[in-house]
Amino acid sequence: MTNVEVLDAGRYSAGCYKVDASRGQRIGRVSSEWFSRPDDERFLSLSDLFEAVQTRAERSRTRTVESADVRVEASREDPERLSMILPGKPAPVTPTHWSFGQLASLVGAPAAYLRQLPAALAGINLQYGLSTHRAEQVKTLETDNGRMELRAVTGPDYGRIYDHELVSAVQRIAGNGTGDTRWKVPGVLDWSTGVYNPRVDVTRDTTTLYASDRDVFLFLVDDLNPIEAGRLPDGSPDLYFRGFYTWNSEVGAKTLGMASFFLRAVCQNRCLWGVEDFQEITIRHSKYAASRFAHEAAPALTRFADSSPAPFVNGIRAARAAIVARTDDDRADFLRKRGFGRTETAKIIETVLAEEGRPPESVFDFVQGITAIARDKPHQDARLDLEARAKKLLDSVI
Repeated sequence: MTNVEVLDAGRYSAGCYKVDASRGQRIGRVSSEWFSRPDDERFLSLSDLFEAVQTRAERSRTRTVESADVRVEASREDPERLSMILPGKPAPVTPTHWSFGQLASLVGAPAAYLRQLPAALAGINLQYGLSTHRAEQVKTLETDNGRMELRAVTGPDYGRIYDHELVSAVQRIAGNGTGDTRWKVPGVLDWSTGVYNPRVDVTRDTTTLYASDRDVFLFLVDDLNPIEAGRLPDGSPDLYFRGFYTWNSEVGAKTLGMASFFLRAVCQNRCLWGVEDFQEITIRHSKYAASRFAHEAAPALTRFADSSPAPFVNGIRAARAAIVARTDDDRADFLRKRGFGRTETAKIIETVLAEEGRPPESVFDFVQGITAIARDKPHQDARLDLEARAKKLLDSVI
């Protein structure tokens, strides 16, 4: 079978297809976003998302001011209202939950405690901290949302990448994100049948396009064009598709980043199943962050979108073809030499035997066994350690 035949998955684009989601890594990052987002942070298309975050940016301005010149105002008549007077701006601005925490952190005050106090008392404490703390320059982000809000207080060298810049970069490869290009909001796996349906209506329950007052997060897949990379024990094709998620915060809540990978399915709760070849890049909002975004992150999105899956497929083939154990002694010796203890070794071999119907022989078999064990680890550090060891083993034959 030639590479062209292996990679020609157009026959799947018209409907559903069977997948084996028990293999590879399970990644819950998208699911965590899905669970935590209220309706007003969920968007049904990239164009709607872009309009929201761009409009916000157009109503915003940044300034660099001296921290000692910031004045805190609180009203005894309104115990919930706290506002700031910034130098050169007579009208007060209202801090958001996030920027209030940034200001408190700047002066070393416990933000959680201050939030429990009446506004007047919290204002006195915060003002004292600002007036007695060593004066330094801070960069503010102020947005007119019907009232002037102070959305961020960062260091003067903070390299702001606006959320709309990231969404725009994604739009260049994904259009509207709803199927007008190959990149779209994912479908859903039916656990009862093991069948993945790539064609699911984009609703607030299914969308994976999110934005809040402090961040943006997008997850898209190419699930209408699955890739066949070998065969399952029953002889059916082992199908994958490409996916990526990316995130940013223009107010300093998190880095900018992108993760790309191949996966076998996305469930209703937006958990990623059967993930392979997970790659991640992050960019801190340092002084030259905007330049790094233009030269690294945005081109990385385009490269991934346009790249051929052939290296991935060939790597999986190589791992399947790399027979490293024929006997029980070979299997135990192979794992023990790579730092796995006696208990781990036995469990990995038992897992492959249970899932494949035969003991592990190839590098790919061992990798699948290790990642299966990792999925059941309750502690993240232990899981990530096993997944990293599995990836190192797979990389050794690619």
